[in-house]
Amino acid sequence: MNPFVTIKDIDQAAQAITKKIKIAPQVALVLGSGLGGLADEVVDPVVIPYAEIPNWPVSTIHGHAGRLVIGSLAGVPVMVMQGRAHYYEGYTMDHVTLPIRVMQRMKIGIIILTNAAGAINPDYQPGDVMALSDHIGLIGMAGLNPLRGPNLDEFGERFPDMSQVYDRELIKLSSEIARKNKIELHKGVYVCLSGPSFESPADLRFLRGIGADAVGMSTVPEAIVARHGRTRVLAFSGISNKANLDGNTETTHEEVLAAGSLIVPKLTTLIKGVLESIGA
Repeated sequence: MNPFVTIKDIDQAAQAITKKIKIAPQVALVLGSGLGGLADEVVDPVVIPYAEIPNWPVSTIHGHAGRLVIGSLAGVPVMVMQGRAHYYEGYTMDHVTLPIRVMQRMKIGIIILTNAAGAINPDYQPGDVMALSDHIGLIGMAGLNPLRGPNLDEFGERFPDMSQVYDRELIKLSSEIARKNKIELHKGVYVCLSGPSFESPADLRFLRGIGADAVGMSTVPEAIVARHGRTRVLAFSGISNKANLDGNTETTHEEVLAAGSLIVPKLTTLIKGVLESIGA
């Protein structure tokens, strides 16, 4: 497998998708572990399994359905990724983020990323939702930046600015929708690690010390690639477990999936509210 995705790879995937749909999606949603239920809200869906899309990375993780759902949500044409691939599954960063490139090639202007994340901030509770105001890309700092390799000039410049990855207007809009619907919406910093092991208590204390509020194994590479192509990004973390800073509790993937039942109704309200505003 070529470690670097080419324009040809991206266009093959984009063309395979567009041949099966009659609408042009304006907004894309990427749904994380336990959050795939939001795709059930899509009206008149066209469902495309990832395995049917050339070059598309197929998720191997329980809780990720591994398919595209394309249709209408809150009156807006959307493309929903029901699950994603991760670096820890064995994919290169280029292949993990290929779906974002395909969305950009299809001229999708806004990407909404979601993930299930562990709390680092001790004030966060399982079932809470956090809007990402910024991130710490430790996995990228360590050399696994998704923009490594030949620059795709068709999308953006070699050294893109990352000072405002997460769209401030969309965050403000999300806060207003949360307030109207009596949803507590935290705003905080998400840190991305490679996984698949969960963090040790010492890891968490370190991450808290450098300013992280929640931790996960996705989202940041996708956000970096989205901003490289000047796509607007909004991202939410569903908090799946409390901070284990003292080492007295055990974190499991089942716990992460179970928390989704609390998080999905909140995310559904927030995302549909954002889409309704975009549509208006």
